[in-house]
Formats: sequence, C-alpha cells, structure tokens
Amino acid sequence: MLFTACLRFVTPQISPSFRSLRSLVFANKKPSRLSVSTAMDRDSSCALVLCGKSLAENEIAISLKTSNAIKVADNSEVSMILQSEVDKSINDNSFDVELFMKTLSTNQFGRFLIWSPRLPSTHDVISQNFCELPIGAVCVADIQFKGRGRSKNVWESPKGCLMFSFTIQMENGRVVPLLQYVVSLAVTEAIKDICDKNGLPYLDVKIKWPNDLYLNGLKVGGILCTSTYKLKKFNVSAGIGLNVSNEQPTTCLNAALRKLCDSAYQYRREDIIAAFFNKFEIFYDLFVNQGFQTLEELYYRTWLHSGQRVIVQEKNEDRIVEKVVTIQGLTSSGYLLAIGEDNQMCELHPDGNSLDFFKGLIRRKLQ
Repeated sequence: MLFTACLRFVTPQISPSFRSLRSLVFANKKPSRLSVSTAMDRDSSCALVLCGKSLAENEIAISLKTSNAIKVADNSEVSMILQSEVDKSINDNSFDVELFMKTLSTNQFGRFLIWSPRLPSTHDVISQNFCELPIGAVCVADIQFKGRGRSKNVWESPKGCLMFSFTIQMENGRVVPLLQYVVSLAVTEAIKDICDKNGLPYLDVKIKWPNDLYLNGLKVGGILCTSTYKLKKFNVSAGIGLNVSNEQPTTCLNAALRKLCDSAYQYRREDIIAAFFNKFEIFYDLFVNQGFQTLEELYYRTWLHSGQRVIVQEKNEDRIVEKVVTIQGLTSSGYLLAIGEDNQMCELHPDGNSLDFFKGLIRRKLQ
C-alpha cells in the first residue's frame, strides 16, 4: 500500500513563480495519435498525459507541454502528451481519463489532471512542480514504484491500487495539521456515496489515526500530506493510496464487496477519485470557512478510537512509569485528546520512532 504518514513540515524550497497562462494560437493541424507506451521505451522515462475538464484547464496543459515545465525526480526523462493526442483505441486497463472527467463535478479540485502509466511517485510530481500547477491539480499513476510513506519509507504500489496526489494552498498554519483528517474523511464518505448510488451494502472503511484507512481490521489505504511555506502561504501536497482491486498485500474494496453481495459491480478507480474530489471540495470549504468542528462529529463516527484505552509511558526520575489513558477525541492542534485515571486531561503525541502510532505515545498534561 501506498501511504502511512502523518502531516509533516519540510524545509521550504525556492520554487519558480506561477507561470502566466495565456491563450495560445496553433496551426490548423490535426495532431497525430500517440500510444503512451511509445513514450516509455526506456526504463528511465516517464510519460505524462495532461488534460483538463474545461478549455481553461486544457490551455494550461498546452502551456505546460510547450514549455516542458514539469520535472520528475531521479533525472527521469519526461515525455508530455496531451489527452487529445492519445490513441484511444488502446485499452489496457489504464486510467480512464474521460470517465473520470465525466463524473467530476467540482469547481476547482481535480479539474487539471496529470496521468501516467508508471511513475516513481505521484507525490513527488506534485510537490516538486507545485508552483507550476494550478491549485487542485491532481497526478494519478497506474503503477508507482517509489511511493512515499512515513519517515521516508518507500512503498511499491501495483496495478489495481488507486494512487494520486493533488495541490492545496492554505493561509492559516494552525489548521494545516488537521487537513489530513479532512482528506481521510472525504475518502470514506466518497466510498459511501458510491455504495448509495449503486444500491450496494456499505463498506465500512474506518480511519485509524492519524491517516490510515482500515477495512475489516486490515489496512486498505493511507494519506500523506507534506507542506512548504512560501510567500505567507502553505503549499500542501496531499497524497492518497487506496487498494481498489489489488488484494495484496492485505485486501481491497472489491474483495470485501464480493463477500457482502452477489452484485457484478466492481469499484473503479475513476469513480472513486471523482467521488473523492466531489466530496472533498465540500468538506474543504466547510473546514476553511467554519473550522474542523463542523466535520468533527462525522469524523468521530468514522474513526476507530473513541473510548480506546492506551498505555502511555512517562519518565519519572530514573524509572519508566506506564499509565492508562482513554482517548476522547482530538485537540485543537490535531493530536489525541485523552483522560487519565486521575481525570487529568492530556494530549498524546507519537514518539516518532514506532510504525505503530499507539506504541510509545508521549503524554502532555493539559491545564
């Protein structure tokens, strides 16, 4: 699976300013149709298909291709192709761009798309080219072989896994750490919306704090958010990995659905990512304008931890003392709010060393 990381801040990088976009006039010539695979003859090359939902976003795609502005890490050779130039007769279970765009109903998020059959990391494409891209731009890959996880862990993601990253820009740094919870909630609610639309039983995908997605006790996905600060704004790159039809290494949505009903329906990556952005745009607007408290009740109904008892360790002189606390919710800074057996409220932080966030929790007493 793709991501198992909480939001972290990285050292701000100097990035080029947004390129000015203008209408481009082209010769009246019909573009030749290209196979994406022809742009990937060498292992070191990456083919990027650019497109938009409207004329404005398609002009951005043309401008980026003309200027050869998008870079990929590891000095990989990049071939940029417009969606209008792709040979549509080729059907190899690749991401269906037209199906995604048809289902998308947002005003900003997801409307500009970069798709690749094979990438080192969608997150790196977004974060390293952030200032070249419009806010809400998304990068999707069929296969990702250098995906990013917590503590710089590398995660390989096979076909059947939905892997995408997108751009967000925020001004209030105090609420940026809470953004990962909005993203997680939008994923779980998008899956419910698809179930409702198709008359399917609910897949009860749950959130494991801070950013993992679980189904029937097994991990099926995760969230990664990173941020840089530039010109008084936080440039956030948000990434999602979700097992849709790949049953390894744990399970996937379609495997769980087969156990619940006899329906021939199969979850499609295109439907899920479109439903995600349709839901995320609504949640994000509430989050920015009214605060996370407008989503908090729904979040607590979706996560795994209300009333969970955990053991925290504290150093008392030369001794390590273990204490039991009960999780109540989240603090305003996005950490766990808990109450001890002495009725003392406290804030729980991960120690940063364990892959399990509930081992080695650090307790900070609240006044």
